[in-house]
Formats: sequence, C-alpha cells, structure tokens
Amino acid sequence: MFEIARKEITWGGRPLILESGRIARQADGAVIVTYGETSVLCTAVAAKSPKPGIDFFPLTVHYQEKAFAAGKIPGGFFKREGRPSEKETLTSRVIDRPIRPLFHKNFRNETQVICTVISHDLENDPDIPALIGASAALTISGIPFVGPIGGARVAYIDGDYVLNPKLDELDGTKLDLVVAGTQEGVLMVESEAQQLSEDVMLGAVMFGHKAYQDVVDAIIGLAEACAKEPWDVSETPPEVTALETRVRELAEGNLRAAYGEPVKQTRVAKVDAAKTQAIEAIAADDEAAAELAGAPLKNLEKDIVRGSILDTGKRIDGRDTKTVRPIDCQVSILPRSHGSALFTRGETQALVVATLGTGQDEQIMDALEGEYREHFMLHYNFPPYSVGEASFLRAPGRREIGHGKLAWRSVRPLLPEKESFPYTIRIVSEITESNGSSSMATVCGSSLALMDAGVPLERPVAGIAMGLIKEGDRFAILSDILGDEDHLGDMDFKVAGTDQGITALQMDIKITSITEDIMRQALAQAHDGRLHILGEMASALGTARDEVSEHAPRISTMSIPKDKIRDVIGTGGKVIREICEETGCKIDIEDDGTIRIASVDGAAAERATDWIRGIVAEPELGVIYNGKVVKVVDFGAFVNFLGSKDGLVHISELKAERVGKVTDVVNEGDSVKVKVLGFDDRGKVKLSMKVVNQETGEDISDQFPPPSEQPKRRREGGGGDRRPRRRA
Repeated sequence: MFEIARKEITWGGRPLILESGRIARQADGAVIVTYGETSVLCTAVAAKSPKPGIDFFPLTVHYQEKAFAAGKIPGGFFKREGRPSEKETLTSRVIDRPIRPLFHKNFRNETQVICTVISHDLENDPDIPALIGASAALTISGIPFVGPIGGARVAYIDGDYVLNPKLDELDGTKLDLVVAGTQEGVLMVESEAQQLSEDVMLGAVMFGHKAYQDVVDAIIGLAEACAKEPWDVSETPPEVTALETRVRELAEGNLRAAYGEPVKQTRVAKVDAAKTQAIEAIAADDEAAAELAGAPLKNLEKDIVRGSILDTGKRIDGRDTKTVRPIDCQVSILPRSHGSALFTRGETQALVVATLGTGQDEQIMDALEGEYREHFMLHYNFPPYSVGEASFLRAPGRREIGHGKLAWRSVRPLLPEKESFPYTIRIVSEITESNGSSSMATVCGSSLALMDAGVPLERPVAGIAMGLIKEGDRFAILSDILGDEDHLGDMDFKVAGTDQGITALQMDIKITSITEDIMRQALAQAHDGRLHILGEMASALGTARDEVSEHAPRISTMSIPKDKIRDVIGTGGKVIREICEETGCKIDIEDDGTIRIASVDGAAAERATDWIRGIVAEPELGVIYNGKVVKVVDFGAFVNFLGSKDGLVHISELKAERVGKVTDVVNEGDSVKVKVLGFDDRGKVKLSMKVVNQETGEDISDQFPPPSEQPKRRREGGGGDRRPRRRA
C-alpha cells in the first residue's frame, strides 16, 4: 500500500482538491489537482546533477491536453495527439513565467514540469488547476523552489469581479485576467479587457491576488504532509567570488564606456569587445577560470546599467525614465495588400499587413471544449535579421506564439461585429528591427494596417512596454524599454489600449514580487505613454478608410428562408458550384439562411445575387421576368425564369398574330421576356410573350382586350349574318 496525501478546500464556489501519492510516484513531485470535475496531473522532475557548461537555469514546462479527458477521439488523419496547440503553448508559458524566478540562483540542474489534462468537465478551464498543480508538485518535490505560488482567473461582469468564471460565463465578461504570485505579491498577469480603466484593472489584479491566498495555504498544508527533504544547493565558491573581483577590475571601465553608446549595433559591438578583452586576459593566467567568466560579466553588466538608472535617472540611450523613443508611422506601403503599415519606434520596427477574406478562410479550431471557427488571426514573426544575426529559420516558437497572442488580445476588442463586417481578417507582423517591445510595435502596426484596409475599428489601439529597476527600497519605472533594459531589469509590463481604456495587460516579474503601489505607478506612466503613441499614429491615419481596399473582396449579405437552402445548394452541391464557377464568386451559406457573396468584381457579385434570388423567389402574378427557352413543343415553349422556375408560353401567347409553328417565333436557348398570367390547378405557371415588348420589356397587355370583350369568331364556312337554310 502507499500513502495518499490529500487537501481539499472550497474555492470560488467549487471544491478544489490536491492529491499526491497515488499516481506518478517516481517523479520528484506529482500532484493531481481537481477543480469541479476537471483534473490535471502535474509532475516535477529535476536532474540529480547540474548541467555542465551553462550559466542559466534549464527549465522546461509542458502543458498538454488529452482528448480522452473530454471523451473525444482526436480529429484528423492521425488519431493521436500531435504537436502542441496554440492553447497548450500559451498555457505552458503562463505556468513557466511565475515559477521561473523562484528557483535558487545557483541551481543549474535540468528541470521539467509536465501538466497533463486527464479530465475536463467542459465548465472549468484546466489552465488554472495546471498552474496550481505545477506549484504544488515543485513545492513537495524537494527541488530548490522558493514557493509556493497561487493563481486565479478574474472576470468583470456587471460591475463586479468574479473568481474563476465558468467557460460559458466568459462570453459575457468585459475582462478575462489570469494572475499568479506568492503570498507577498504578484509575479505574472495575462489579460484581455474591453477598454477598462487602470483602476478597474489594478482592482482585478489585487482581487485575484487576495483570492489565491487560500490556494497557497492549501499547498503549504499538502507539503506539510508529504514534502520531500529539500535539496542542497552549493553556495557561490570562493574562487568564483575571486573571479568576479578580477572580472570587475578588467572590464568595468570598458563596459561603462560601451553602455554610454546610444546606438544599439555600435553598443553591442563595444560590449562584446570589452567582454572578449577581459576573457582573454583571464585565459592568459587560467583557461578554466575564463570558461566561468560569463556569469560574472553578466552580473557586472546588470550593476552598471541598473546603478546608472537609479543614480542618475538616465538610461542607456540617454532618455529619462518617461520619454518614448521617436516614432515614425507609414501606411499603404505595399501596393497590392489590402492594408499595410510600417511602425518604427527607435530601433524597433514592425511591417504589418492586413488581409481580408471570406468565411471559407476562417480557421477551424479543434479544442477539448468542441470545434469552433475563428475569423480573426494574428501571426507574429521574428526573423534573425531583425537583431543582426544569421541563424536557422524555424517554425514559430513559444515566444512568437505568445507575442502574437498578446497583440491579438489587444486588438480584438476593437473589431466590428461579424454581422456588420462579415470578413475573415488575418494580420501578419514581420519584425524587421528589434530593440525592445516588438509585441507592442505589432499592436500599433496592426491598428494602422486594419484601418488602412478599411476595417471599421471602434478606435485606434496602441501598446507600450514598461520596465522596472528595483534595489532595496529604491526603484525606477521605465517607459518604452530597450532590449537590454528588459534583459537586465526586474519587470516586463506591457499595456495596450485606446484613449478610453486598457484592452490587454501582460506582466512578468523577475524578482520575488512587486507591490500594489509599483503597479499603480507603472499603469499611470503607461497611460501617458500610450496616449503619446496614439497621437503619433494619428498623424499617419486617425480613422479607418471609408471603404475596403479595391483589391479586397466585396461581401454582400442576403437572407433566404431556411426551407430554400437546399434549393440553392442543389443535389450534391451542384447548384452552388455552378453559381460559383459561372460568376467567380465565393459564397458562404449559414444554417439560418444568411448568405454571404464575395467577389472583387461587383458585377459578378450582382449576378450571383440575382441568380440566388431567382432560385428562392416565387413567381408573382402580373410581373415580367427575363427568361430562357429550354424546350419547344407543338403547343408552345417552356421558359426557364427566376433561376429554377419553368413556365409554359402557349402557342397562342407567343405573338399577337396567329402563329402556325412555335419554331417560327422561338427556339431553344433564346432569351425572352415573359409575363406571369396565372397558375393552373397543379401550380404550373402560365406565361405570355405577346403582352411584353421583347425589346424594351414594357408591358403592352393594354393592347389586348380581355377575352370577354374580344369579338366572337365566325364559324368556318359561315356566310356572315346570313340565316341558316331551311330543310326542304
């Protein structure tokens, strides 16, 4: 038998259960977290010895969803889970970001956290249980993790904060925010909002921080029952301390001079030269020590950059803490794209392109909760040339997916409803230069590109990245951070929104936590920076163009009765295919009878619209239609009109004068104009050509008196008004 440790609390109105000891007992730490009927198995394992030759902590986090958790079999050709979905990648990042700063600074053992969704009740999102489970598994594992952390989701519904809303409740919320951190403070925030104020956003963060304290206490209670002995981590040896002193003597002067260079490429070259010179000097005396000089050099860089900012208020490029770098905005720079923008802020630049498509271009998403379609996509690419490097071109990694999703969250709340703007929208952001906050450049460029494409955004949206330098009680908040300030600082705090409020907020802290006062000041400073950037963007394009690009498809919408949908589609799709092939249009038909017709050629779209109207329309008595002769018989001609409708023009209705033979007037394939005279007992349509001017389409039925007023024909062989002869 084996011992099972279990801790249960009621949290957000549902039971939260932490259990260890039943499954995955060979892992260093393993916890099953159950929230409602959603369960996630979380494991933590670390190598027993440090990975040689590295000066960073090798941590990997994997969140994975198993289809069986929701009683599903994976779709597609291969019936097993494959590459991580976007949701799995983003959740892995959400777990990684708050736990990474809490490992011992000298710990270099390869560590892996795996969170596997094994049951999903389709009500509670597994990402929060996975975050809690990762924290619990690390806390009981003995791995040198200075936790635990807690996490929570916060919604804002009808003016109130809601803890851990169910999936169906998120449809009515103005805020979807995930917050994680320790008992002392917040470490990570990820959110999407409907233009909410700074006070509402900060209130949501602090609401979540308070709410997850019960979770932290539960993890501590579980650890008291089953935690393993903590691992020993070697402290910094004396020889390393001596090496740090030697590095400082050799490199400090040159590095200080290098970091006084405002241009990135020149600064990077000078920094590399200073490091190389120091390492070569150390190697001349001790080659083994030279191999360990990387970490002391990095620490020296941090001291120089951070100390200069705190002491002088001046940054690497000479700015003060609040100034935003020079901004240049250009639109319509690509002649054939539907919308394009080039956004440049300092040495960060994004080429952003908007493309408009139809419903057939929507992305089909296969999630545990079910299949759905996404009509707005944003893809972020970070090629190596953007930082002056030559390296392999690989598929988008976690960073690219995460940055793209942040920009997606920032822009999506401003998009028009699909009913009023029925386009599928794809944004592609190519980062062509990078020196800090390329994700926020993507937000600004996306807003400009969408407006350039004629997408009626509610209002423009911009983003700014904030940084933090904190030493003891002293701190400085930096607006529009550089790459080096992000790398050497304590916070990456990204805020996107409009002049009316925030649409996305993302925060990562590299120290143990930050206070509410620091967050409040950062939000206020970000607000001022965001308004400045919006002003610069307005100089290029302040509102959306009146019409979509001439190269984009025009989409017209019509509605038909549901019982007519099968008539438009036809047997095996024959009718709809014929319409598309003949007109060149793309046609989408929804279950409620809504039809969207897309074409760059307006005349083609009109033809398709008329064709469909003809299929679903019912003939009206006395109305004149264009038709086509489809069959000729002795007693008349059958004419196709209103798309699929047929009617008979009797031989007597072909022309005003007597017709001896139908083919003397019409032949198969002739285009004619007909008027509906009536319907017989079987619903067949009776048509007339003679009462319609075939050239102008004018109704000339007044030239033909009603049958009751027409003179009666004499009998054949009659003699006028002569009386019949009497028999003899």
